[in-house]
Amino acid sequence: MSREAAVLVMAAVAALLIVIGLVAWRRRSKRDAGLSVPVGDAPDGATTLMRSEGLYVATTRHDDALERLAIRGLAFRSRVDVTVTDRGVALDLTGQPRIFLAAGSLVSVGQATVAIDRVVERDGLVRLAWTTPEGTIVDSYLRPQDASARPPADAISPVAPATPTSPAPQQIPGSDA
Repeated sequence: MSREAAVLVMAAVAALLIVIGLVAWRRRSKRDAGLSVPVGDAPDGATTLMRSEGLYVATTRHDDALERLAIRGLAFRSRVDVTVTDRGVALDLTGQPRIFLAAGSLVSVGQATVAIDRVVERDGLVRLAWTTPEGTIVDSYLRPQDASARPPADAISPVAPATPTSPAPQQIPGSDA
């Protein structure tokens, strides 16, 4: 095979993989189109308990850290400013309207090690379980800029019930991990 033919084959394979990825993302977006986030500010009179900067990692199905949801406003990784108040948690993601998770929608808060394709040190992620306006429980994962996820989780826990930290990831049979 000539060099030019090899380049064409590689380009065709790359283009095919991109098309497959786009089709898969479109299907996921259609599947999750019925889910939304509560957009808005904290209610008047809410007391700020903590502010934290970090990375928004993903939102997944509840207790399924490997099943990303393509909810508008939470579909992609982003920098995030987290504001914890006595009435709920505000998430300010880059380029998105402010999301306010009212205390009544919060299900639990804890720490996690794994979410989607992000594996960090033990308990390095904040796992915030909450209920969408449609009534579906989902988990959002945040990676604090500080070394520990404990302070944000502790600040949220008076507003939402705490859950135990996630178990260490188990080795998949037949894997080298």
